[in-house]
Amino acid sequence: MAPQQPQLDGGPPETLRRVDDQMKSIVQNLFNLIVQAHDHKGAATENAMREQIKNLVQNLSALSRTAPSLPIVVPPELIQYVQDARNPDIYTRQFVERVMELNQKLKGKSEAFGNFRDILARQMIAGIEGIEDDVHRVVESTGGSR
Repeated sequence: MAPQQPQLDGGPPETLRRVDDQMKSIVQNLFNLIVQAHDHKGAATENAMREQIKNLVQNLSALSRTAPSLPIVVPPELIQYVQDARNPDIYTRQFVERVMELNQKLKGKSEAFGNFRDILARQMIAGIEGIEDDVHRVVESTGGSR
């Protein structure tokens, strides 16, 4: 069972909305700073940039308080991948390939057990008189057909 994550007022959906809004504010602060740096016009621009930096710090601080309550767990392997300067898309692709491979193996095992069930049922019906109805009931309850 996964560890419980703390929730802010409205729970995970409300927290996600709050984080989304905070991220948008941070992006807007950064955009405003870029524009102001590009169109620098002296002391007035510097004052506006100081105000934007204060807002940016406040927004980053709010985000750092809100983010830990998100119900998101990042796999340690992915963090290690990024720290090793590797592309996380490659990790994702490899993960999906592994899952597909395991799914194919499980599908094969499931089909093999189904075939074994059907062969065993036929042999039991042929070898033991009077259990045909019971065998058919077991076969149908395990996903087979008559």
